Amino acid sequence: MGMNYEEIDFQKTSLGDLMLRRRRLIQLKGLDIYEVKLGEAFLMSSLYHEAESQLSSLGLGLLEKDELDVVVGGLGLGYTAVSALEDRRVKSLVVVEYLEPVIQWHKKGLVPLGSRLSNDPRCRLVGADFFALSRDISKSFDPLHPAKKHDAILLDIDHTPTRVLHQSNTRFYTEKGLTELAHHLTPGGVFGLWADGPAEACFTTHLGKVFATANAHTIEFDNPVTGRPSSGAVYLARTGH
Repeated sequence: MGMNYEEIDFQKTSLGDLMLRRRRLIQLKGLDIYEVKLGEAFLMSSLYHEAESQLSSLGLGLLEKDELDVVVGGLGLGYTAVSALEDRRVKSLVVVEYLEPVIQWHKKGLVPLGSRLSNDPRCRLVGADFFALSRDISKSFDPLHPAKKHDAILLDIDHTPTRVLHQSNTRFYTEKGLTELAHHLTPGGVFGLWADGPAEACFTTHLGKVFATANAHTIEFDNPVTGRPSSGAVYLARTGH
């Protein structure tokens, strides 16, 4: 039997100390759990990913086109991106990740979904600041196609619009920041956002000031550690045709 705890990688970054670790949970029959910490904060766990997967399936489910160009903001452990690739209509997926070590985890196969993303020819992992790219409406999120607009942009970076990883991110969630993001979408394109905890009506209303339609879903899932349900939010907004 392997180790019950392993620190797979540790890197100093501009946002703080970044750690990838694996734990074997005896209470869950020895299940291996992969976790990411930034400083003292837990960013993600392979034990909880239902809402991240639903971000892609619900967001892309709003689109009726046969071929889709998609952006995912935030790579993490890869659940949002892999869920997007499960939709066979996706012809291109650009995953924008600020932290280069996270990209390397996937390219080196250090995380369970890494090879699925790295080996899919539709997917490219781009090291860049998602929020800076969103502000620049003169260029695309896709560095190889600077004029391209996208059918869906799915964001999974901050904990919530008010609990951000860095204070500079708060600008994105303002009406101005969201308006800039909308410029990157095709007519009828979808913006999807993951957030921790249940959906908040006030943010759905805020999205409606920028987009033609906006709604939210609260995704409940079993938490085997606490024995109680937990929840995440998926906000969806769509530009006009």
